[in-house]
Amino acid sequence: MPIRSIELLPVRLSPGLDLRRALEEAVNDRGLGSAFVVAGIGSLVIASLRYAGKTRESQLEGPLELVSLSGSLSPSGAHLHMSISDASGHVFGGHVGYGSTIRTTAEILIAPLPDWSLAREYDATTGFNELVVRRRV
Repeated sequence: MPIRSIELLPVRLSPGLDLRRALEEAVNDRGLGSAFVVAGIGSLVIASLRYAGKTRESQLEGPLELVSLSGSLSPSGAHLHMSISDASGHVFGGHVGYGSTIRTTAEILIAPLPDWSLAREYDATTGFNELVVRRRV
């Protein structure tokens, strides 16, 4: 199958926005359907992270630096992971929940997937909604 070039979408998110919700809206508002977040940096007032093996998010208050962000965006929602650092340089990372609020900016690079459809469906093996990838016809 030939590989075609990908057009990337750079996005800047403004102060006060919820990081996860704003990315979901950016993809939906542009009619992109499915995409991957390739990279992200910025700053947060508060971060909502779910750590490995936990069922609830933890709230970390800032100021915080968003040092990395990646994940998938689909009509059924986002699956994002980020690393953040506090004012002392301590780094935390995990699954991004709602409520991660942008402090000054978030600069995100999104890779739309026009030939693919991403969805989250229940997987009995893991007990979670997991990524399902389908080729668009």
